[in-house]
Amino acid sequence: MKKLSIVLIGVFCTFQLCFSQGAPDYTGGMKVKLNEEGTKYFRIISWAQFWAQHNSDRPLDVNGNEQSDLNFSIRRARVLMYAQLNKKFMILTHFGLNSLNGDNLSPTGKGESSQLFFHDVWGEYSLSKNHAIGGGLHYWNGISRANNQSTLNIMMLDNTRQAWATIGLSDQFARHMGVYVKGKFDKLQYRVSINDAVTNNLQASASPVNGAAIYSGRRLLGSKDAGRTYAGYFDYNFLDQESNFLPYKVGTYLGTKKVFNVGAGFFLHPKGSVSLDNNSNLEGEDVSIFAVDAFYDAPLGENGAAITAYGLAQFNDYGNNFTLGQTYETGTMLHAHLGYVIPSSNSTKFQPYAHFTTRSIDALDDNANQFGIGANAYFSGHHSKLTLEYQNTKYANNDAVGTITLQAMIYL
Repeated sequence: MKKLSIVLIGVFCTFQLCFSQGAPDYTGGMKVKLNEEGTKYFRIISWAQFWAQHNSDRPLDVNGNEQSDLNFSIRRARVLMYAQLNKKFMILTHFGLNSLNGDNLSPTGKGESSQLFFHDVWGEYSLSKNHAIGGGLHYWNGISRANNQSTLNIMMLDNTRQAWATIGLSDQFARHMGVYVKGKFDKLQYRVSINDAVTNNLQASASPVNGAAIYSGRRLLGSKDAGRTYAGYFDYNFLDQESNFLPYKVGTYLGTKKVFNVGAGFFLHPKGSVSLDNNSNLEGEDVSIFAVDAFYDAPLGENGAAITAYGLAQFNDYGNNFTLGQTYETGTMLHAHLGYVIPSSNSTKFQPYAHFTTRSIDALDDNANQFGIGANAYFSGHHSKLTLEYQNTKYANNDAVGTITLQAMIYL
């Protein structure tokens, strides 16, 4: 016990020193070894993202009053811990909250939006050096790299929302309850899973009308016929090999690695959606989402210059003429983003970037387009950064909406 206390004190002092000095080589978190070999340990990571957002096109509130153009929020506040008893077993827990703002704060902090909840809880068993099996509430998703995006190191202000293609429809906040297998064969990495779909999703009170499908297969048809989902993602690492120890994909390496990956993935939910046939009887429709993508991140020359590029083509079939909340649609999505780290001999790095997304919407026979420009200022890599972004969104024939957001992020 005395030995462990000394280790903990040493780790805590190192943690404090690194953070106070803002060391650019600080790797984050507190990793505590519980034996000499380091085969028993736990690691704790914490991060928070604070937003100041200006939007002059906000709709009236529920009482018909105008809303403020400027708003503050906590976009994310999270704590993640994982531990290994030995090299065969690992457990991971991840909890926090999202999008806490003046509209959903509660007087005593007991409101629904103020509550912490588990994002991930899973256990994993190593089958061999390169392969493992696990289960629980997990983030080993299919479809694309963006659907497995880490929120610690996104290059843009935030992930492309429609790339998280099943949030609240078949899963709980991008996490499914089920089992997964992950690993690699030489340069080919893979992750596949079989999961339960949620019953009470975003359309828990909806009924199918007008020939359009709703995502309520499990609720209306039962878990035997519509309760299971299947997902997978496969990417080939042509250059430096990325880690797949955890499922969270890096958004930008800032030139610290030379990575070029090409990937493809899928998500299948048999009878996940429901529509009415000609006799007004319930009829299940299969949900299928497929994607291909490519990711490139590499240093350019001297003084820390680097480039990050990503392209994604995603093909969504949520059922006939499905659309929900200007977020989910049966149709096609194309997305690309590009960033450049400006050469500098200083520890502070600047990274301007741009992104563009276009989506087809079968139900409206129209498109939605979004573009954004922004810049990151990294004071200690992703551990301390500011992001400023302007984003413009045009949905079908609605007026375009422009939003300016300033984000401050701390990651320990």
